[in-house]
Amino acid sequence: MPQKLIGNFINIVTKKYFCVNGRAGRAEFWLFFLAVFIVNTILGFVPKIGGILGLVWALGMLLPTLGVTARRLHDRNKSGWMILVSLIPLIGTLILLIMCIPEGDKEQNRFGEVSEA
Repeated sequence: MPQKLIGNFINIVTKKYFCVNGRAGRAEFWLFFLAVFIVNTILGFVPKIGGILGLVWALGMLLPTLGVTARRLHDRNKSGWMILVSLIPLIGTLILLIMCIPEGDKEQNRFGEVSEA
């Protein structure tokens, strides 16, 4: 499991940094968010420099997060622009999260073939 988590994270950050084309399966999406969550948690415990590192980390992860979320929405045959629903105060992020939970289309859709991951 750790190898898959790290491999998925490295793949997204290096090869798909801001790729919004194609599809991302549930495993690819949730493993990426788990890796980001783990690093955020570790940075939260680092005194003094953790805040600065956390800000740099958050800015560095902004584009990969938008890319993998758009591809996850594509897997569900929804437009990547649905990310904008997260701008709704209080409930927007929850709505986006709920849209990312169900399984994607099992066959090709308008965004491409089924993703390998």
